[in-house]
Order: sequence, then C-alpha cells, then structure tokens
Amino acid sequence: MVAFVVALGATVAAAPSRIDEPARVTEHAVRVVDDTVGSPGNPNGVPLPASARPVDVSRPDHVIGTGTPTGCTSQAVVSAVAAGGVITFDCGPDPVTITMQATAKVVNNRPNIVLDGGGLVTLSGADQRRILYMNTCDQAQVWTTPHCQNQDHPTLTIQRMGFTRGNSTGQNVDGGGGGAVFVRGGRVKVLESTFTNNRCDPVGPDVGGGALRVLSQYDGLPVIVATSTFTDNRCSNGGALSSIGVSWQVINSVFTGNRTTGDGANPAQPGTPGGGNGGAIALDGNRYTLDVIGTSIVDNLAGEGGGAIFFVSNNRTGNLRIDRSELRGNPSLGFETQGFPGIFYLGSGPIQVTDSVIR
Repeated sequence: MVAFVVALGATVAAAPSRIDEPARVTEHAVRVVDDTVGSPGNPNGVPLPASARPVDVSRPDHVIGTGTPTGCTSQAVVSAVAAGGVITFDCGPDPVTITMQATAKVVNNRPNIVLDGGGLVTLSGADQRRILYMNTCDQAQVWTTPHCQNQDHPTLTIQRMGFTRGNSTGQNVDGGGGGAVFVRGGRVKVLESTFTNNRCDPVGPDVGGGALRVLSQYDGLPVIVATSTFTDNRCSNGGALSSIGVSWQVINSVFTGNRTTGDGANPAQPGTPGGGNGGAIALDGNRYTLDVIGTSIVDNLAGEGGGAIFFVSNNRTGNLRIDRSELRGNPSLGFETQGFPGIFYLGSGPIQVTDSVIR
C-alpha cells in the first residue's frame, strides 16, 4: 500500500489494610517474566494531559501482599477490589503473575477504585475467565441509582498493571465481550498497563473487546487509555478495544498483533455467524468520538472491516481524529474506507488527520 501522510497545521488518612492469604494458596502467585508489565506505551509520544497521568497511590487503603509473592493471591485481589479504594501490591521486588481463580468484581457503592500494580504485577485469567468486571446495572453488584446507565460512580482507574490470558467467552451479560476487563457505567481509565493474549467470544455481530469492553460512560465522557500496550488480543470484533456509544481518548499507546475472529460483519451476512470488524479497535453507536494521539497501531488484522480501526456512527454524528500517530500494516480483508488503509469509517465529515502516517 502507498503511504498516506497528512500534516495539518484521594488521599486517604486511614492506614492501609493488608489483604493476603495463607501459604496453602501460594501456588496461585508465580513469578514469570514473560507475562509481566514491562515498559508499556509509546515512549516517543506527546505530552500527557493531567487526566492521563497516574493517580497518587502513596497512601493506599489496601495493600495486597506482605513483601513476598505468598500473600499475592487471587482471593486477595478479589477481596480488595470488592472493598474498593486505593489498592496497591507488595509482592516483593520481582515481577509476579497472579493467576485468578475468580473474576474480581467492583461493588457499585464503592465510589472510587484504583488498582495499581507498580509495574510489577500481572493478573492472569489462565484462559478460563474474565479478570476484572464493573457493571453499574448489575444488581448483584449493588444497584445504587435508578439511572444505572448514566451515573458518575464508581470511578475505576487501572494503572501500572498487566492483564494476560483473560477469557470472557460465553459471558453474555450486556452482550458479553471484555476478555480481560468489562466495564458498564461510571468512569474508567487505563494508564501505563499492558494487555496480552486476552480473548472473548470468537464469533458474533456485536460482541467485542478481547482486552477491554466499555459501555455507558457517565455523561458521555471519554474512556482514557494512556501509555498502554495491547498485544495479541482477539475477539469476534475489536481485537483489543470495543464499545457501543462510548467516546475514547487513546494516547501514547501501542497496538500490535491484535485481530478479529468473527466472520460476516454486522449485521451478519446470510450464512455467517457475524463479526470480524476492528482488528485493534471496534466502535459502534451514534454520537461519540475517538481521539488517537501519539499512538502506534501496527500489524493488526480484521477479517472484515478496519484492520486498525472500525468506526461506525449510525446517525453520522461521531468524529474520528488521528493526531501524531502511526497506523501501518493493518489489513482489512473485507472492506475499508478508500484512502485510509486499515480504517473503516462512517461519521460526521471526513476523518481528521494531523501529522500522522497511515499506510
């Protein structure tokens, strides 16, 4: 393909609790280097706005572990997330992967949750389960308002974490998806984190988000993903990220090797199960925006539309903006927008591209 280049002009006063488990479950915490966080994101990106920088965790509410991997277990993570507040880890000086025996679920009357792995902690779903779940419309997690689809809490900040081998296949609440993390309602941001080898349902016209699926953010405010890396995630649609009617700011991040597994697009073509849109990112809905800033999207694949980005605003009010980014080598095996390799776009006016390379 020919290169396309455009240049236009909580601080908490209380002492933290220690959440750990006895030695009998230490096999759930295993030191491995291959799955750990590493140095995520694009080091040559743009200056970050304050909203895209990690939050202060110097005075945590809960600390998982007591200085060694022994207390860094699945149950400790589940308990801490349910308790809410600022959560950090003390698993020793080396990288650690915690194999989750259950999905960690946010309780909706906890107004603020921060999960900070310090760049050393990875949570693994062992190809068996979703890793983290927040849903303001799930009454089992406490229904706190009569307008659960548009409430300002909880706020969930994921930072300096790794997520690997999450699997939400067969989880159909609110359409499923979100192999590593599923969020509906409240607010969510992901900072300095890594998502590798996560997956969700392999086919279907609407399911998406091998790594992260987000719905119904408060007042239409954007999900922020900053300085993060998404590698080798897969789903029917949106190998890495997926949403319906949700805006995103993706800043200084890297997407590589993500792919779709569905077939037949959306709506599903006759004789097909549907899916295959958005190798890295698949977004649908009416009025929403996607800002891709300082980000590299390279070598992702869609079996249908949008090897890098699938963006459909059904009422043509949405906007896609790409700024100081590189999109390269993202095949769309079915269809894409002419002149924009790796992108399928339907929105308000043309794609806005500034100082970026798309080829």
